Amino acid sequence: MTSAADLAGLAALLADETRAGICLALLDGRAWTASELAAYAGVAPSTATGHLHRLVEGGLLVQRRQGRHRYVQLADPSVAQLLEDLSARFEPPPDRTGGLRAATASAALRRGRTCYDHLAGRLGVAVTEAMIGRGLLDNGGGFALTPAGRSWLIDLLGWDPAWPRSGRRPLVRGCLDWTERREHLGGLVGAKLCERFLGHGWVVRIGSGRAVRLTAAGQAALRDQLGITLDGEGV
Repeated sequence: MTSAADLAGLAALLADETRAGICLALLDGRAWTASELAAYAGVAPSTATGHLHRLVEGGLLVQRRQGRHRYVQLADPSVAQLLEDLSARFEPPPDRTGGLRAATASAALRRGRTCYDHLAGRLGVAVTEAMIGRGLLDNGGGFALTPAGRSWLIDLLGWDPAWPRSGRRPLVRGCLDWTERREHLGGLVGAKLCERFLGHGWVVRIGSGRAVRLTAAGQAALRDQLGITLDGEGV
């Protein structure tokens, strides 16, 4: 049983705007350096380092060293799920008219983004709903992979969801999308599909953040695999 002190400690970690911003930045699934996160958060490197120490000690982040550099990333998919679930409790902020760059970045996140290691935004929701429509996913009482879905994944990925796997991560999981207010596909299958999309150039990252753009190859793949037509903006 989780104690009140544990829950309060977790809440305190995210109660600081800089720490919360760092965690949201790391939802792109990649490892960042402390200096990169400091620049992103708009704080001094020493300030960012102090926040990172607290987040690592609190179990939300892990750090790895490579040569002279220290990288940090979210501790595991459950942390990403927690952040996405918390974000979904708030109405998406309206695009600010004060800056074209901010409005453009916000619109890109809504069109398509990575949520740690799976696809989100309108693109992620469209893929998920197409899988449901074609009988690859069953969403009655929670997401479940169907036999047809298993066969489809074997053909598409060369990976059988029935193979033994380590860890307790669910095979499929519905995530309430914080911008679309509908569910996108998470879990191990969501991660495998996102890996394929990125690895085959079906989507490419926009800049250094979470936003992704569907490519012409991705449009063709979605038509062939799921019978859906999306343009380069994932709509």
